[in-house]
Amino acid sequence: MKAKDIAELLDEPACEHNKKEKSGCAKPMPGASAGGCAFDGAQIALLPIADVAHIVHGPIACAGSSWDNRGTRSSGPQLYRIGMTTDLTEQDVIMGRGEKRLFHSIKQAVEQHNPAAVFVYNTCVPALVGDDVDAVCRAATEQWGTPVVPVDGAGFYGTKNLGNRIAGEAMVKHVIGTREPEPAPEPLIPGTKIHSVNLVGEYNIAGEFWHVLPLLDELGIRVLCTLSGDARFHEVQSMHRAEVNMMVCSKAMVNVARKLQDKYGTPWFEGSFYGISDTSQALRDFARFIDDPDLTQRTEALIEREEKKVRAALEPWRERLQGKRVLLYTGGVKSWSVVSALQDLGMVVVATGTKKSTEEDKARIRELMGEDTKMIEEGGAKELISIVHEYKADILIAGGRNLYTALKARIPFLDINQEREFGYAGYDGMLELVKQLAITIESPIWSAVRDPAPWDEMPSEAELLIAEGV
Repeated sequence: MKAKDIAELLDEPACEHNKKEKSGCAKPMPGASAGGCAFDGAQIALLPIADVAHIVHGPIACAGSSWDNRGTRSSGPQLYRIGMTTDLTEQDVIMGRGEKRLFHSIKQAVEQHNPAAVFVYNTCVPALVGDDVDAVCRAATEQWGTPVVPVDGAGFYGTKNLGNRIAGEAMVKHVIGTREPEPAPEPLIPGTKIHSVNLVGEYNIAGEFWHVLPLLDELGIRVLCTLSGDARFHEVQSMHRAEVNMMVCSKAMVNVARKLQDKYGTPWFEGSFYGISDTSQALRDFARFIDDPDLTQRTEALIEREEKKVRAALEPWRERLQGKRVLLYTGGVKSWSVVSALQDLGMVVVATGTKKSTEEDKARIRELMGEDTKMIEEGGAKELISIVHEYKADILIAGGRNLYTALKARIPFLDINQEREFGYAGYDGMLELVKQLAITIESPIWSAVRDPAPWDEMPSEAELLIAEGV
């Protein structure tokens, strides 16, 4: 990828904070994890496309360190779960065998798995030695007739967020608009019209999108593509025919939404499915952009029904969680979207992490929590524990890397990041979230581990002798 192409992706006009200084690789901090490179961001953005063979062109460590680190789920094909790599070695680099190994890897993937397409992810080593990945992909497409898509996201190009945009750019350039969508299904309610939409940046983590899809189906809103949770290659190809795009909780692939608007006139909005209020607002925004009076009326009726049902189901849990204090240490959109969900439960968010948040994310946090809210830019173990004690937090909600920090400090902990096992999106997701919060906070293990150990309470030998009058 040329330097000017990277600069264009960093200089995204659809981001309101675009005037700030841009940079490539994040400045490393001694003892801190890097937080993901451009290759990592590109692969996790597209890996959920389930019927595609995903080949990592580079040393095997690139594939091993990044494959399946986002807990996305598929309702059908499992091909995306197979980690594929060209496994470049020093000898391949010295002898110039990288392109040949890539061509044969594509051949093996096509002949053994018959994928809908093959995605080839470029990494640092072949990018440095100059492998022409685009040419190999074109030759392989001609040879076998299967679309082979190059994703040039070498790690040294920049951060994970840049990699997300590179992935989106590859879809816009090579895939979107190359096929028409399947015929629309019959509506569930006779006489209503089917409307087609896309969800950009929805990854179906822990299957949480399946909490939302039945609501859209009932309204007659057909999801052409999610880009990329539980997606299929032919769905990505037909994204240009949507009436509106929703940027789901993320500006990582905002370039896709903007370019679909520029090229096909498709309007877009940003929304979230975390929490009752945000889920209802997202459904209303779909109806507003589609501008169908019948859809608007049915949307309001569905929201009224679902909110009444979920609030009744939440009532017994709300009494148990009301006023509980939460330290939320995550990044990006979850730094504000989850705040809204917790406030719906009557909980108090004492501080939130903003390490990977944009200026817009921070503005939303201030709107929800007030101007004087505590924002955590860099949260090491010592600082997190200190904030927990200072603000008297009842639970730490964070990513998996903070699990052992919380357990060693004997603090209740709930995983909120992409490795989690439970989906929290939609109205049903709120019930799952409140259940997990209550189970975590009320677990009897916390009182047990905070009490003195039995052997610490045992009297010493001298105390026994005194007690016996010796």
